[in-house]
Amino acid sequence: MNHAQNEGLSRRRILGGAAGLAAAVAAGLPSGGAYAASVQTAPDLAHAAPDLARWRKQAAHVTITRDDWGVAHVAGKTDADAVFGMIYAQAEDDFNRIETNYLVSLGRLAEAEGESAIWQDLRQRLFVDPEVLKGDYAKSPAWLRKLMWAWADGLNYYLATHPEVHPRAIKRFEPWMALSFSEGSIGGDIERVPLTQLEAFYGKRAVAMTDEERGLLFSEPKGSNGMAIAPGHTRDGHALLLINPHTSFFFRSEQQVTSGEGLNVYGAATWGQFFIYQGFNANAGWMHTSSGVDNVDEFAETIVTKVDGSRSYRYGNELRPVTTKTITLSYRTANGGRAQRSFTTFATHHGPIVREADGKWIAFALMNKPLEALQQSFLRTKARNYAGYLDVAGLKANSSNNTLFADSKGEIAFLMPQFMPVRDDRFDYRKPVDGSDPATDWRGLHSLESLPQAVNPKNGWAFNSNNWPWTAAGADSPKAADYPRYFDQAGENPRGPQAIRVLSARNDFTPQTLIAAAFDTYLTAFARLVPGLVAAWDKLPEGDQQKATLAGPIGLLRGWDYRWGADTAATSLAVFWGEALWAPLAQPAKDAGLSMWDYMAERATDAQRLAALGEAAERLTQDFGSWQVPWGEINRFQRNDGAIVQKFDDAKPSIPVPFTSAQWGSLASFGAKRYPGTKRYYGTSGNSFVATVEFGPRVRAWAVTAGGESGHPGSPHFNDQAERYASGNLRPVYFYPDDLKGHIERRYMPGK
Repeated sequence: MNHAQNEGLSRRRILGGAAGLAAAVAAGLPSGGAYAASVQTAPDLAHAAPDLARWRKQAAHVTITRDDWGVAHVAGKTDADAVFGMIYAQAEDDFNRIETNYLVSLGRLAEAEGESAIWQDLRQRLFVDPEVLKGDYAKSPAWLRKLMWAWADGLNYYLATHPEVHPRAIKRFEPWMALSFSEGSIGGDIERVPLTQLEAFYGKRAVAMTDEERGLLFSEPKGSNGMAIAPGHTRDGHALLLINPHTSFFFRSEQQVTSGEGLNVYGAATWGQFFIYQGFNANAGWMHTSSGVDNVDEFAETIVTKVDGSRSYRYGNELRPVTTKTITLSYRTANGGRAQRSFTTFATHHGPIVREADGKWIAFALMNKPLEALQQSFLRTKARNYAGYLDVAGLKANSSNNTLFADSKGEIAFLMPQFMPVRDDRFDYRKPVDGSDPATDWRGLHSLESLPQAVNPKNGWAFNSNNWPWTAAGADSPKAADYPRYFDQAGENPRGPQAIRVLSARNDFTPQTLIAAAFDTYLTAFARLVPGLVAAWDKLPEGDQQKATLAGPIGLLRGWDYRWGADTAATSLAVFWGEALWAPLAQPAKDAGLSMWDYMAERATDAQRLAALGEAAERLTQDFGSWQVPWGEINRFQRNDGAIVQKFDDAKPSIPVPFTSAQWGSLASFGAKRYPGTKRYYGTSGNSFVATVEFGPRVRAWAVTAGGESGHPGSPHFNDQAERYASGNLRPVYFYPDDLKGHIERRYMPGK
């Protein structure tokens, strides 16, 4: 957050209240009544009668058609009507996830989960101020206010018509709340602030960083795959797009949303948001992948405390006052009541203070443009071609995601996040920079033209797998030497070479062969790592006890083709070996500044490689009775209940999943591990919504969602896609009315 942005925040604090009501009148929205009060003082649903007539009138302009997979196809007279129906349908499927997302984004999670969530709430509220959001709502364009109003109305109408649903904390949704969660990616920039160090600073006590915060734990990478293929590299001369987000399971709702105002979009919407985040319309499609750009920075501030206790910080030759603000948070007590905690928080022009290190206060700077972000997120769903998509990107309110794009004109592109601060490349922004030196400040944003990109590359394809941009389009990729180093901090990962391998294998792609490429079984990481293990065993002298003990496992891996499969015991042994080798090397790899895969391949000792194999074989034998266990017996998909964090049970039904974690180079990703009381691995992240799209005269698409569309265990669509998900058997998407014919389960208006 730069200086100008901070000044903007202070100015916007005065724009709530009457200004918000005036804005509502100007936009043709109801004034007073429903949303005049804040969330804390809003009337409960028993007093919602004055709103019901208005809600029912809007609901009459909306039709929800559920297909035979439970997917909602929402049609509205206007965009606002479509938003009303879209969010109502989401609430039908999983209101709990909607409310939870807004408890997180509003900094109110502790109201539902207790004081343990207070630090997460504080982190959120350092950047997200409800009064500022109300001011943003008041000054937003009329068309967007209508959408935000319809969004709140749709949720409140759902609650009014479903009295059996009891929100944990948010009894009534207000239009401005939509601005708190305006970008659909999992996690977000705010999550880079370590909670332990925030607690240490504002709790005034020492709290050790966790291994997870330090990046030392083996865990499924948060990210995605995206591929765009130009017509010249397809059999039928139509551009293709692979949409393959890797998120927490059940993180998004699959929907189609249309209106009489030109909206007609299909894809995945993050629960509670009124825009399709990953998807396509009849002419264009987009896939977002978590980016490795460095556009979130820490500034080490030199604090000076005066005799009167006031604080300033050094900036060049001057002292500037530290900004202070009191944040009061509510939390649920053990007996179900409410209590509050207040914090005096600090900020400089760089951003809020989030921790202390080496005697300096660390200010955290990130994108804070909720109004522009919400506009960009919705408007891109109506873009009909690359030029239109780029025009919307000019809002520069995407900070965390690369984009793979394709359209019916045959254009394809790889783009990087548009929010990219200009900085002095002399400084290493991967660690805190000296906030007292004005030369470290952000200097505006890069132009779109100055960002690394690959637009209509001659090689005929573009991709990203959360790796660096320098291989995004093969030989036609942007060159690292042409850009400041802060454009990448991710480097390469094993999925990058695998993506290049499958994309380079043919120039006659069809939607089906693109699906096959997305589920290609080759594991590039093990193809690189296992030969070193085998060589280490070969070096052991004859008669060595370890050589005898590991002869069987080495023999299995020596003959392996490095391909995953449910029936292969080699996959199981390799995964367990990789995990055992990862643990002791995580800290040394970080200290050396190398990726884990490079360190494992180049720096691991023979003794470490062999010891890890022994550990893997022993753990397999202990848990499953043998070190030769088919991967499908271990790696399982299970959905027992609708809880956000479910409990897994080896005694309950589950299905085998043949693909592995993305850590090992599998494009199809399944982040699984053991849980308390289990021996089998159960997945909670990775492939979630997967789709391929063909942009011909009529758009065609195939998709699958992890588990099913509904979050209710009693629904037939709770787990009806599990087998298709595990086998990569995508189903046809019903995009046009004639596609839907014969596949309609129910058609109704909200509230009916």
